[in-house]
Amino acid sequence: MSEAKIGDADRAYFNGNIRKVETESSVLVSSSKYLNHPMLRSLISQEMLRRNGPDLPNTAYIPEVAQILHDLEDMQQVITLFEMEKRRLPQFAKWLEKRSLSNFTLAETKDCAPGTLGAAIHDFMANSGYQLDLFFQEIQVVNDFTFYLRQTALTHDIEHMVTGFGPNHGGEVALISANMHAKARYFVPELSNFFSRIAYYLKAKTVMKDALFYPEAMVVNLEAEFIGAQQGRNWKYPLMLVDWREYVNVQIEDIRRELNITPVIDGRWDETNRLCNEDDPNYGVPLMEAAE
Repeated sequence: MSEAKIGDADRAYFNGNIRKVETESSVLVSSSKYLNHPMLRSLISQEMLRRNGPDLPNTAYIPEVAQILHDLEDMQQVITLFEMEKRRLPQFAKWLEKRSLSNFTLAETKDCAPGTLGAAIHDFMANSGYQLDLFFQEIQVVNDFTFYLRQTALTHDIEHMVTGFGPNHGGEVALISANMHAKARYFVPELSNFFSRIAYYLKAKTVMKDALFYPEAMVVNLEAEFIGAQQGRNWKYPLMLVDWREYVNVQIEDIRRELNITPVIDGRWDETNRLCNEDDPNYGVPLMEAAE
């Protein structure tokens, strides 16, 4: 039996202003459209409270949650925000007008010089076992919004390459954090929130699971969030607005200097998946010791 007891005085302090709101509805109803969505309630509670078991990886159900969140958006408001920010932000307007997709192929990157972005992209596509195109693969670009969906789905791994945030637990947290901060500093809050909506969900569920089940991973999480925020707030502008085709033959070091990217290149997070992914062959092997 735990000695941690929440008493009446505690409840009175935190819950004293709760008031009962009557309704004639025969089902759960709330002022939140998100809480009113049964599947979203179920998925978020499951994904925030479960372990990353070998039967269900930590990436499970991201497409389902992403689809629901998009379905619940006020799309007229989103399009209005796009138009408003295009008038205010020349770089955003240029990006949308040009519609340059980063749908690189092995053939067009095979002759890129060592150290260039193109060479890194070619190595990723040829040797990683993954593909650049990881979301919205069936979307056809017909307007600003569909371009945004396709392009940002194509560039996630390119962002890993130029930031130095590897595709691992620490690197993923850092990249999410960097993008959140960069967008919040650049766009009006309403559009920044839209652009980061799914990332906020990913961050929230990762923090909760690390805090409940994976102490070492939580230490990495905190470090990565901090370093990612520092880097992202230093970017020239959000990396989602970069036309990567203009940089395919540019040395990555030069790209970093131009865009104010201070990379993490020391491999500190290379083995961090094993701290929280229970399907990792080395899951549970300690990575660090607490300071004395």
